[in-house]
Amino acid sequence: MAKRPLTRFVCQSCGAVYPKWSGKCEACGEWNSIVQETVEPTASRASRSKHRLTFTGLEGSAAPPPRITTKIEELDRVLGGGLVPASVVLVGGDPGIGKSTLLLQMACRLATTGQRVAYISGEESVEQIRMRARRLELTAPSLELAASINVSDIAATLETDTPPGLVIIDSIQTMWLDTIESAPGSVAQVRACAFELIRLAKKRGFALVLVGHVTKEGGLAGPRVMEHMVDAVMYFEGDRGHQFRILRAAKNRFGATDEIGVFAMTDHGLVEVPNPSALFLAERHGNIAGSAVFAGLEGTRPVLLEVQALLSPKGGDGSPRRAVVGWDSGRLSMLLAVLEARCRLKLSAMDVYLNFAGGLRVSEPAADLAAAAAIISAATGHPNSAGSVFFGEIGLSGEIRQVPQADLRLREAQKLGFTTAILPRRVSRDAARAKPPPGLDLHELGHLSSLVSALGVKEKDADEKNKA
Repeated sequence: MAKRPLTRFVCQSCGAVYPKWSGKCEACGEWNSIVQETVEPTASRASRSKHRLTFTGLEGSAAPPPRITTKIEELDRVLGGGLVPASVVLVGGDPGIGKSTLLLQMACRLATTGQRVAYISGEESVEQIRMRARRLELTAPSLELAASINVSDIAATLETDTPPGLVIIDSIQTMWLDTIESAPGSVAQVRACAFELIRLAKKRGFALVLVGHVTKEGGLAGPRVMEHMVDAVMYFEGDRGHQFRILRAAKNRFGATDEIGVFAMTDHGLVEVPNPSALFLAERHGNIAGSAVFAGLEGTRPVLLEVQALLSPKGGDGSPRRAVVGWDSGRLSMLLAVLEARCRLKLSAMDVYLNFAGGLRVSEPAADLAAAAAIISAATGHPNSAGSVFFGEIGLSGEIRQVPQADLRLREAQKLGFTTAILPRRVSRDAARAKPPPGLDLHELGHLSSLVSALGVKEKDADEKNKA
């Protein structure tokens, strides 16, 4: 007698499984995201295999994997040099951020070089893709287009001895497998469709790019297990009201995960930004209180950003407001506490607004010193020098700690015309070994209280400013 199919309730946001329906998922906190799914019964005992595994040691070497260059240098930088055959890349981002535009540009450039590329869309028709290509002025007659959501049909098409070198699926949430009794986009469908496409890519040796939707929190929608199945996970970040787009790798089995690619959205699609520092500082105005330039580092790429701070008296009897864009809000609260305790800046009665201009989100602790310089400048009304850059980590006791790759930051600052760098105090052997670039003066600080003096402001003047 055949066993009856089992049913379970799965959250469509995080993939959590429950024995019965509930209005709220206790794992991720989402409401009305739990859907009933059917689970086919499996055999109670796994079949015994007569094939034995062969173990090897750590000795030996292998040649680096071949690469398929995408003809887009910023994309190749994030991928680690290009696409690897038989690898799977998952690209996520907000709707309308430019994922399909970037992949269509990549597909057309590869197709014009003779590479066989298949672009399969489950969201747009073939004519819609053609219209977008004409709007972006892209031409690639050899590009293979198809519109389908049936994974069985896609697998039957690609199951050939000469498959395309690159296959793009836009998007994985629209794919549907007829053996799964659930709607497209559900956890079961996304997991099964991704597994079938990944299995086919590994078997036939073509590079596979999957487009994924993101949740309102910014994470990839669907089961988290999909991120473990792929070889690389990339996020396309940026504000749709802003021209800059940041491509960041969250996982990469064939390259570094701290590289970024910078693009600018134009009427003709996404344009590479080879020197993002000059573009981020293009609209900067010097000699304004509350502004400082941060010499940051994204992977191996130095990036200069403007940090803007604004302080205003607290309104009403409530708690002061702390708003930050492009930085960790907890880091800002810690920095304000250190400034008040170590530098005697009375900020508890002030609303503080901090912004890293340019749309790039900064996560490294080296931004502490630049943020502190902007806040001190806003609190005292004394502008920082227009030719100065800042970088360094600040501890709870107020000490300024060293950060890695100081030489790359200094060279980028010197290349853009800055004359002064305020940085942590280096140990004697590092100071003797590293020489600053020509024309760049170094001001090394050991404690946060020295920053007030370095900006040419007395602490008592700061106290009087805050009292006023």
